[in-house]
Amino acid sequence: MLIAGFPAGAWGTNCYLVAPAAGEECVIIDPGHQAAPGVEEALKKHRLKPTAVVLTHGHIDHVASVVPVCGAHDVPAWIHPDDRYMLSDPEKALGRSIGMPLMGELTVGEPDDVRELTDGAKLDLAGMEFSVAHAPGHTKGSVTFRMPESADVPSVFFSGDLLFAGSVGRTDLPGGSMEDMLGSLARVCLPLDDSTVVLSGHGPQTTIGQERATNPYLRQVATGQGTDPAPRRGM
Repeated sequence: MLIAGFPAGAWGTNCYLVAPAAGEECVIIDPGHQAAPGVEEALKKHRLKPTAVVLTHGHIDHVASVVPVCGAHDVPAWIHPDDRYMLSDPEKALGRSIGMPLMGELTVGEPDDVRELTDGAKLDLAGMEFSVAHAPGHTKGSVTFRMPESADVPSVFFSGDLLFAGSVGRTDLPGGSMEDMLGSLARVCLPLDDSTVVLSGHGPQTTIGQERATNPYLRQVATGQGTDPAPRRGM
C-alpha cells in the first residue's frame, strides 16, 4: 500500500493520497487550504489517478481545495450530511470570521458530485476498503476512515480531528461537544488494536497503543478517571 501525506496551507492540515501501489488509482483524503499543488505533485510523482475525495469533516482547513481537486479530475467528494453545509458556508461552521483576505483565496461551494457518508458504511474505492465511523465531537458530521490489516501492513486509521498524537480535536466551535468527543473516543478508538496506525488531521503519525498509554483523553475514557487535559487542537 502507498500512502503519501503532506501538511497543507495556513493550518498545516494533513492531506493524504492512498493507493494500493504506485501507478494505480488512489483516494484523496482532506484536500485543505492550498493543498491542490501538493496533490498534483504527489499524483505525478507516484503516477496515480484519483477516483474519489473523502472528507473527515467540513471545516475549511480540510475542504478548501475540494472543488478544484474534484473538478480537475472529475471525481466525487464524500462527506457526512451533517457537515455538508460547511462546503458552501465555511464561516457559519466556525462561528466567527476567518478573515476576508483569506476568504479571497478560497473556492467556496460544492463540487459537481457530492455523496454522503453514513456510519458503518464500507466504501470500495480504488480497489481498497474504507470503513466509515461517524465520530461527532469536533463537528456533528465528523467521521473516521479505517483500512483493514493485511498480511504485511497493519490497520490504518484516518482519524481526522478526532484523535491526535497526545490530544484530541477542539470542541468549542459550532457543533462541537466534549461529551460527544469522549463518546466517540470510547466507541470508535478504544476497540481498535494497539498496532493500528493513526494518521490524523494535524501533526505526526502515532498508534492506538501509544495513545492508549499516553493520551490523557483516551486514558480518561478507558479508565473513567479524569486527568489534566492536554490542549485540544484543530481549527
